[in-house]
Amino acid sequence: MYSLVTVEDVVRVPPRKFGEDMNKVILSELGDTLIGKINKKIGIILAVTKVKSVGEGRIIMGDGASYHDATFEMLVYKPMMQEVVDGSVTEITSFGAFINIGPMDGLIHVSQVTEDFMSYNAKSAQLVGKESNKVLDKNDKVRGRLIALSMKNRISDSKIGLTMRQPYLGKYEWLLAEKKADEKKKKDDKKEKIKTSAKTAIKEGLKKSRAKIKK
Repeated sequence: MYSLVTVEDVVRVPPRKFGEDMNKVILSELGDTLIGKINKKIGIILAVTKVKSVGEGRIIMGDGASYHDATFEMLVYKPMMQEVVDGSVTEITSFGAFINIGPMDGLIHVSQVTEDFMSYNAKSAQLVGKESNKVLDKNDKVRGRLIALSMKNRISDSKIGLTMRQPYLGKYEWLLAEKKADEKKKKDDKKEKIKTSAKTAIKEGLKKSRAKIKK
């Protein structure tokens, strides 16, 4: 989940930047220090968007830099269990597909792609359904749900597990085909209901007509 968070911290400003616009300096220093880092409480830091306030500078003995209390706003991404995410396939392997969901990649194990048995085609680097003939390929757009999460101090060490074996999840093309099939079924059911109602009305009409004739 993406969100904006407000944080307070102490920021070091090097002497070479004295005299410059302090807000811009603080924004730059924070960006260089924080972007790409993971805070387990708030998530992956994607950007420092705004400096809200900067306090008076303090000098520490032996260091020519000034230190400022600052309040600032950050854009972060924190993966949440059971969260539904959209992404694109970056790699297909024999054990599943890697999906880019923005700041990091998640893995959909081959058993979690569809209800169908999926096998790996090494020549085409695709996952192919045994019964459905569904194909998952690199660059396909998909929708999945987070079912496993392990966040470490670095993105490269963190892991996300996804599934597409639930209603309204899967490759976009599959979802569109399912939607069209569902809409067609509803139309067919409606037509059948109208036909049935018409037949029933005709039968009732015939019964009434026969009853009048007998009288």
